[in-house]
Amino acid sequence: MSKTHLYLRTGFPRAPLANGLGRYMCQVKRITIKFCKSHGSSRGVRDFIETDMIDFVKQNPEFVLYLKPRRHHSPHLIAEYLNGEKFHMSFHNFNREEISKWVNLMKTRAGAPIMAYRKLGHTDNPSIQGVWSPFANQDTSLNVTSFPNEKLSRKFQTEPTATELLLEMFKKQQLEDSEANESKEEESK
Repeated sequence: MSKTHLYLRTGFPRAPLANGLGRYMCQVKRITIKFCKSHGSSRGVRDFIETDMIDFVKQNPEFVLYLKPRRHHSPHLIAEYLNGEKFHMSFHNFNREEISKWVNLMKTRAGAPIMAYRKLGHTDNPSIQGVWSPFANQDTSLNVTSFPNEKLSRKFQTEPTATELLLEMFKKQQLEDSEANESKEEESK
């Protein structure tokens, strides 16, 4: 295992509070944005508040958005989730679009901590070939082929399907049964 996974939580992901089994419930409880009214690094936050915040709050009544002006402090966001997790992020010198994207991301997150997922197997000598894909050994001319393609679809049209084979066998059986019945009727006469 590499050093990058030493301080991450490990485990398997689970849906928080069985979310999505009944109705969807937004997992964010509260978003707090702290900013300075005059500091230059808070300009993007002030632009976000002036232009996008009112529409954002009207579209998302399921959680609370707090604004806290703090004199001479760098802007940052604190998102609090239903499972008790908190997420802090600095908005130092971010523009309005970046702040809008990050606030939307915090709204849609489940609040689950970032964790390293465990694999079921481990090897000391991992493969250098990479992950296998069903497209690994395909003909490269398919990359520039336009679909639907008559040449490729003709292959499947020549072979009868399993349903067609069964129908054919059923018709033969009915024919044989009707011929057998006719021969029995002639013998009885």
